[in-house]
Amino acid sequence: MAMLELASRQGLSDWCLAAGFVRNLVWDRLHGYRVATGLNDIDLIHFDRNHTSESRDRRIEQDLGRRTGLPWSVKNQARMHERNHDGPYASTRDAMSYWVEIETAVGAALDDDGRIVLFSPFGFDALFELTVTLNARRPKPEAFEQRVAGKRWLEIWPRLAVKARP
Repeated sequence: MAMLELASRQGLSDWCLAAGFVRNLVWDRLHGYRVATGLNDIDLIHFDRNHTSESRDRRIEQDLGRRTGLPWSVKNQARMHERNHDGPYASTRDAMSYWVEIETAVGAALDDDGRIVLFSPFGFDALFELTVTLNARRPKPEAFEQRVAGKRWLEIWPRLAVKARP
């Protein structure tokens, strides 16, 4: 909750904490882990066509890192289509719909009343079914296979099942 509150105070538009921050928490709970597995970083994503400079995101990352002592990754999804060789994204949720695996495309934010809001362009069934599924929008499975192996998901969460296609 503290990370969500800190993220909400950044004044970013269309923001959420996403990816492993949410996914790993779910997988940890479903595996019965009492202590959360580690995160490489805390993914704070947002969408703002008017402020797309990478340097702005780096300043926010550094500030959040100083405040928390944790690694942050801040990415404006309004520019990420260029890196991913996609057409321009329309929003944070639209950008998430292009992520390599569908279970990672999950986000949590706070609404105006401070309540947690969860969202995913693919829904939550696959996440709770303990699968890792290649997004059909990513036709080359090499990146998917590299992520599954490189992140050691099957070692960390042995009940996961890999699905090459949804």
